[in-house]
Amino acid sequence: MFVLSTVKPTKELIEDTETNFPQDTFVFRKNIEECHDDMPKAEVLITLGEDLTPSIIEKAVNLKWIMVLSAGMEKMPFEAIKNKGILVTNARGIHKIPMGEYTISMILQHARNTKKLLELEEKQEWNRRAVETFELHGKTIGILGAGAIGGEVARLAKAFNMKVLGVNRSGRKAEHVDEMYTIDKLNDVLTQVDFLISVLPSTKETQYLLEEKHFKMMKKEAVFINIGRGDLIKDSVLMNALIQGEIAHAILDVFEVEPLPKDHPFWSMDQVTVTPHISSITKNYMPRAFDIFFKNFHIYKQGSSNYVNKIDVERGY
Repeated sequence: MFVLSTVKPTKELIEDTETNFPQDTFVFRKNIEECHDDMPKAEVLITLGEDLTPSIIEKAVNLKWIMVLSAGMEKMPFEAIKNKGILVTNARGIHKIPMGEYTISMILQHARNTKKLLELEEKQEWNRRAVETFELHGKTIGILGAGAIGGEVARLAKAFNMKVLGVNRSGRKAEHVDEMYTIDKLNDVLTQVDFLISVLPSTKETQYLLEEKHFKMMKKEAVFINIGRGDLIKDSVLMNALIQGEIAHAILDVFEVEPLPKDHPFWSMDQVTVTPHISSITKNYMPRAFDIFFKNFHIYKQGSSNYVNKIDVERGY
């Protein structure tokens, strides 16, 4: 079997792959541009999901399965994939540990006013009155998208005795979540939260879900954290909410346009913390993603259909 990867992992992962499946041919390239000659031969394609186009899918005449080494699927050419009946799986679930830790670390930085402390340290200034802090104990956190990642955020939040509100499609109760709501009850969540966390993917239902009216009903001390997708809200809407003092701060790891342009106002706003879409990235990312690939490759070779993280190509997730 010919397996083509548009991602080149570590030497150790390549060796593990070839050792586990010695009968199969694996070709690892650095990017999609290096894959054009190999694409017609590929039965299985490993990708991050952001480099495929309808023309590439058309060229992959023998392609049966695409393994996406990420959770985001919004850039996948699903219409072309659907027309050819190609199986798609992804790496959903591998992000929960790093993204959970990122979220709690950012919440703690805000609560402990770390930016101000670093400024004082830089100036070698001992001023205990200049730094206002607060505890997480008793605060309320709302999680938009209470799935695997949101569930991990909830678990960690409970360690700080926070109240956890969750929002998902079904409203089905989840572990570590005190109260679960469906999306049509979003307003009930917004009025209560001290921290609003979005882990939502980019879908037709979630694009620009948050509007001006939503921030107007939140506490003025509230903090918005987006680790899902940048098209949840228009930049202009969020900037206006911050300028008008409708919320206190925004911690953003994802944006409408990435990379965030150097002249974007977010960079210079005191009420905004910018990170470059790194909440899910640690050295454990690829090993966890390939663990899912290995499981699914065994299933694929056995001719079974019980795949881990099989994607509904009609819905795109």
